[in-house]
Amino acid sequence: MLSIIPIEKIPLIRPGDDLAGILLNSLGENQLQLQDGDIIVLAQKIVSKAENRLVNLTQVEPSAEAISLAEKTEKDARMLELVLRESRSVLRYRPGTVIVEHKLGFVCANAGIDHSNVQGLWGNKEDWVLLLPENPDLSAARIRERLGDATGVYPGVMIIDSHGRAWRLGTVGVTIGLAGMPGLVDLRGREDMFGFHLRVTQVAAADELAAAASLVMGQAAEHLPAVLARGFPYPLRDGSLNELIRPEDLDLFR
Repeated sequence: MLSIIPIEKIPLIRPGDDLAGILLNSLGENQLQLQDGDIIVLAQKIVSKAENRLVNLTQVEPSAEAISLAEKTEKDARMLELVLRESRSVLRYRPGTVIVEHKLGFVCANAGIDHSNVQGLWGNKEDWVLLLPENPDLSAARIRERLGDATGVYPGVMIIDSHGRAWRLGTVGVTIGLAGMPGLVDLRGREDMFGFHLRVTQVAAADELAAAASLVMGQAAEHLPAVLARGFPYPLRDGSLNELIRPEDLDLFR
């Protein structure tokens, strides 16, 4: 049975903070002891903050491309300069929204750059934005190693963000980095309850868990950026974000 257990008492994360150490301390304060098969799910924002991915827009000089895109989308050209820097390509845009292929490989709005729940170090708080971690898989792997070295149990670690979807309304939690757990679970060849062999079924298990964890974490002022998932229904193994990225030649929306 899958359980999503809040890890409470995590302080506000600042640049340079030892996130793994903070997690270990919070696990102890919540009287949670890691077990084999456990997965730690982290909101992207605390990883980005610890890795100092904060940017003040007053320090950004927009390019001609960013200025042109700003005129078409009615968005801040400085913000769009960051979006362009963080992206491989711009796929779609309209007033208020820019859809890009992020450098990490997935498609998302505004390159995942966000204003919400972001507090800068100086100046006007409205000028601060937060970029995604540069290498979320590596970030997850480093946290996993620290947790395992300290406890003797090496949990899966997952970093999640909120993304929209081309064919449905609303945002949902998705994985942007993982370590020590599968991203995709291939069920092709297995029998269903009537003996039919599955032919195409591959389960985005990490994204399913991300959505469940996001439901517990919340999206606004809940102050719950980490949870412990216990009872994940698939064996843990080495995994990466790349498992979940649909190749462009198989993407009917591009």
